[in-house]
Amino acid sequence: MQYVAVRHVVRRTREVSDAGPLSEAVLLILLSLADEPRHGYSIMQDVEEVSEGRVRFSTGTLYGALRRLLEAGWIERLEEAHAPRDRVAYRLTRAGRQHLKAEADRMKQLARVASLRLSPRET
Repeated sequence: MQYVAVRHVVRRTREVSDAGPLSEAVLLILLSLADEPRHGYSIMQDVEEVSEGRVRFSTGTLYGALRRLLEAGWIERLEEAHAPRDRVAYRLTRAGRQHLKAEADRMKQLARVASLRLSPRET
């Protein structure tokens, strides 16, 4: 498929250090877009697959989150050439990838601490 980037009016993005922890929904959407651009239905399918069926977005929830991510400048719209019904795909921006990486690093740190704290101790 061929994509054309579509600019979106963007508010100032938050600095990575100011973003705080991402909600699970935002994290899963950003992870879905980490490898390749996707349209809404594809994001919904990928999130359900990655979460092993635990997370299923309604269309309203997904598109509300996509709108907020567009406004934050973490994703951008792509118009697909020859797409049916003016279907729009989304992809991560540099800022979105930085936020996703920062969250992954934060989660790794927490997992290390949890692992250490939960490991059996010798007495």
